[in-house]
Amino acid sequence: MNILIWHVHGSWTTAFVQGSHSYLVPVLPDRGPDGLGRARTYHWPSSVTELTPDELREAPVDLVVLQRPHEEELAARWLGGRRPGRDVPAIYLEHNAPIGDIPDTRHPCADRDDLLLVHVTHFNRLFWDSGTTATAVVEHGVVDPGHRWTGELERAAVVVNEPVRRGRTTGTDLLPLLAGSAPLDVFGMRTEGLARRLRVPWDRCRGYELAQARLHDELARRRLYLHPVRWTSLGLSLIEAMHLGMPIVALSTTEVADAVPEEAGVLSTRPEVLARAAVRYLRDPDAAAEAGRAARHAALERYGLKRFLDDWDLLMEEVIRC
Repeated sequence: MNILIWHVHGSWTTAFVQGSHSYLVPVLPDRGPDGLGRARTYHWPSSVTELTPDELREAPVDLVVLQRPHEEELAARWLGGRRPGRDVPAIYLEHNAPIGDIPDTRHPCADRDDLLLVHVTHFNRLFWDSGTTATAVVEHGVVDPGHRWTGELERAAVVVNEPVRRGRTTGTDLLPLLAGSAPLDVFGMRTEGLARRLRVPWDRCRGYELAQARLHDELARRRLYLHPVRWTSLGLSLIEAMHLGMPIVALSTTEVADAVPEEAGVLSTRPEVLARAAVRYLRDPDAAAEAGRAARHAALERYGLKRFLDDWDLLMEEVIRC
């Protein structure tokens, strides 16, 4: 099967392209958001091919996977007039939880009869108003990085991109309280200078921007994984931390409450409870290791790559048949 898909979310796409199909990824000279081409910081197989808009015009395409509203118009133009959902089978993949008039946020693909709307979590499907559009859920899967946790550093790892800009959505306002109990290492884009912006000592809240190749090793050296996010889809970094064998301390919001079992860490909607849990794991590496083993087991069972790819194969075959 030849699948046209834009390179939008690096971690998710890395898992998706591990399947048995041919993946056609648009590329533009500037490698901007609509033409990133192949990933440069993730390992993608040779079955992923970069194609320019001119090359796509004559390319055989069996399925289009849309991820942003404007991609539908791009696809029709770049495929020489072949319209997703009408001339070529199409899926719209929604990565995000709704933002706006929740719980009445209308999805851009609401009331469509020409495509399937696929969500990455059951929480997202529940909260988006999709009208009469057919929906499905294919939960996340990740390439297993292996059990790497050592917990040698008595610090908590946090992964969030642009924490200052995203503010309350990612729980950035909670970091000073949490840093008062457990020193934090925050990994992600635009995290440098975070301590200064939050007015906490640098040693209590360090910011790091690392290449993807180093991230897993560095996360695994921290004693625990802290997830202070209020409102987002289920972060792949959380699932990756579970695969690494890290104990989880997280706000019990969105899909997290269903994704992280009790034995894998501590979930709560009270930040002070999370602060106490972080202190406990910092002081008790054996308890941290036990919770981390449970987290890895749960992640492999629910978010393993084989299950993810099998689910996608079944769904895509059904869309093509229809």
